[in-house]
Amino acid sequence: MKITFYGHASLGIQIRDVNILVDPFISPNEKASHIDISTLKADYILITHAHQDHIVDVEAVAKRTGAIVISNFEIVNHFGKLGIEGHPMNHGGKWNFEFGTVKYVNAIHTSSFPDGTYGGQPGGFVIEGEHKNIYIAGDTALTLDMKLIPLQTKLDLAILPIGDNFTMGIDDAILASDFIECDKVLGYHFDTFGYIEIDHQVAKRKFFEKEKDLMLLEIGDSIEL
Repeated sequence: MKITFYGHASLGIQIRDVNILVDPFISPNEKASHIDISTLKADYILITHAHQDHIVDVEAVAKRTGAIVISNFEIVNHFGKLGIEGHPMNHGGKWNFEFGTVKYVNAIHTSSFPDGTYGGQPGGFVIEGEHKNIYIAGDTALTLDMKLIPLQTKLDLAILPIGDNFTMGIDDAILASDFIECDKVLGYHFDTFGYIEIDHQVAKRKFFEKEKDLMLLEIGDSIEL
């Protein structure tokens, strides 16, 4: 399993020969100006919620690649009206896809489309594929619901928001890693704009002091599990 960071909360996940794009907000992000969305491969697009900074490139990528959108019912219905195929889910539900199992789990946040219409309830994803298990938290506060995840799934990596203000910050992300029983964390949703800028060294030190590993990738860089 290969995971690529495209800035903000955007990720690419490759599981065998299947390419998954998560929350594509790339073309408007000046920090990701070197990423050309017309070159991105996508068989599936996972969307945690409907805010503009998570969906802005969905239509362009999906119509070019034929990718299937996986998200809550309201988001899948929205893109279905644009001619984009989707697979609707809701909290607590899971489905076996060709690349592995996806479970849609709780997140505490808001969710509306750029025009203000209702975007369903926000969520995160637990993905089990290629003998590796990852948790993509989405935009969320720290929540006790996270403690339910390790009761069923032993995680190899947690992808957690760390920018604070709109989501968890560093201290809450450390607690989240305790709740989900995963000490290997990839941080995201940070530095894109002023409200969520962080001190990288302080963040890494705080995780290190708790005997945890926080990875902060440069935009376009990848890790392999």
